Amino acid sequence: MTLTASIDVISRLLHIVGILVWMGHNYANVIQNPMFKPAQPSDPGSMLAAMKREHGTFRYASLVVLITGIYMLWYRDALVEALTLSGPSVVIGVGVWMGCIMVANLWFVLWPNQKKVLGFIAATDDERIRCSRITFLSSRTNTILSFATLFFMITGAHGLFLYV
Repeated sequence: MTLTASIDVISRLLHIVGILVWMGHNYANVIQNPMFKPAQPSDPGSMLAAMKREHGTFRYASLVVLITGIYMLWYRDALVEALTLSGPSVVIGVGVWMGCIMVANLWFVLWPNQKKVLGFIAATDDERIRCSRITFLSSRTNTILSFATLFFMITGAHGLFLYV
């Protein structure tokens, strides 16, 4: 097996594990918190280290998924077609773009607000309550998008016959 083939196999494994961690966290969050509950001004900070680790693992799993997915498309000479939504890679391209939206939502909307809710960044009680609503909606958005993203990515790789 060549080095690039070995890297491809490792990328596939990392991609799958990253998806399980990232999207599994989204699903668990929906199950544990099915309804919006605003942050309370008196939330204790006793679990700060565990929360930092959990949220860090979850966030970085999204980057592993994105990077390995881009690598695998590049390795198969399908990256440009996927990103431009052309040729036979249009279906997986829709999944790629949805995944990019989810990563951007996580890193640029959810996480900056979540840091305030969790107390990693100083914020007033009113700001924490406002940010808790934003994180709730942002998390639900990613959870909903994850179903469609998985559908397009799996179908693009294993079910193109559905679109012919």
